Amino acid sequence: MAVVPAAIAEFLTAATPDEWVSVACERLPEMLNDHANCELKAASSALGFLYRYPDRTALAQRMSRLAREELRHFEQVRSIMNDMGIAFERLTASRYAGSLRQAVRHDEPYRLLDVLLVGALIEARSCERFSRLASELPHELGKFYSSLLGSEARHFEHYLAFAHSECGIEADEVTVRIAQMQQLEAELITDPDPQFRFHSGRPI
Repeated sequence: MAVVPAAIAEFLTAATPDEWVSVACERLPEMLNDHANCELKAASSALGFLYRYPDRTALAQRMSRLAREELRHFEQVRSIMNDMGIAFERLTASRYAGSLRQAVRHDEPYRLLDVLLVGALIEARSCERFSRLASELPHELGKFYSSLLGSEARHFEHYLAFAHSECGIEADEVTVRIAQMQQLEAELITDPDPQFRFHSGRPI
């Protein structure tokens, strides 16, 4: 059985509802399609740091590597979909990602802090959901999801570390902002959600 890494279990303040896991297993084509879309968006988000903050060497180099890894995951999910006869289609953004990004402040360095925290939350939640799904899915797909745990946990750690090191904001203020964003994320995961997505909330 896949186990979510301890650091991520401690960081997330709410667990994925059991109802979501059940629905995801019943709606594999939709779940995989949105997973593929999420990997593509994750690569795009990483590249966004390169365009906006090219002068931040450590951040730019890490995000360049992260973007390549997310694209590799996109390719892997697409390959699985192809083997299963599932056509790829672009899907609208979920309430989850859209609401987190709406909370991002506009002025620097708070914008950078918030975008990094959004990245940390998304990667942490992805890792948690992979761990929840791995033992419930068909064997090969479950093995694939288990194999993603390490990379998602590593991405989470990088985003969170940069939130502390790159923004020039006092540690206490960063801690307060993390708690605010964690609360919002937990609400999005546990509140009723009429739309099914990889990061959607409690199914209605």
